Amino acid sequence: MTLSVVDYGAGNILSVMNAFEVIGEEPVLASTPEALMAADRLVLPGVGAAAAVLEKLRQNGMDQALREAVVDHGRPLLGICVGMQVLATTMLEFGETAGLGWMAGETRDIRELGAPRAPHMGWNQAECGETETPFHRQLHNRSFYFCHSFAVTGVPEKLVVATTSYGSSLTAAVGFGTVLATQFHPEKSQLDGQRLLEAFVDWTP
Repeated sequence: MTLSVVDYGAGNILSVMNAFEVIGEEPVLASTPEALMAADRLVLPGVGAAAAVLEKLRQNGMDQALREAVVDHGRPLLGICVGMQVLATTMLEFGETAGLGWMAGETRDIRELGAPRAPHMGWNQAECGETETPFHRQLHNRSFYFCHSFAVTGVPEKLVVATTSYGSSLTAAVGFGTVLATQFHPEKSQLDGQRLLEAFVDWTP
């Protein structure tokens, strides 16, 4: 199995690579559309501004290759932090920007959503709803590390896998098709994060 981390210059790529190596995997970087299409399983990391991430993905056609690999060919994808936010239809950060549009929703400043301050940094507990997914055991009532000033809101309820409480209820994880995406950083979440990464590697959607 080729586990590829999408390489467009994101700041947390190395920590994501290291986290998979800790659980015994040998991830590779995919920095071209061809390399991305050759992957069996993909990870889309991300930190910083979502619009900048999308611009980098679009510069060399990585966005289209990602869609083809995941949406058309059903390769499992794990999105992390901004790697989750860019899946939404709209991002309201430094103006309005169209996202990849894989799911309904928009990325907003967490203070507009009721958060006491931004960024939201630290450990918070994930809480799953009633919709059962293969990841519930690794998510529900587990603590994960968050570092974000924006969050996705307006996601259809059936796609929300987990929420977290930070002044209000924020979307912590979404899932649809062959996609699992988290607002938190599993690569920085110690044992609970490792368990989630292992579950993603073992996942056969």
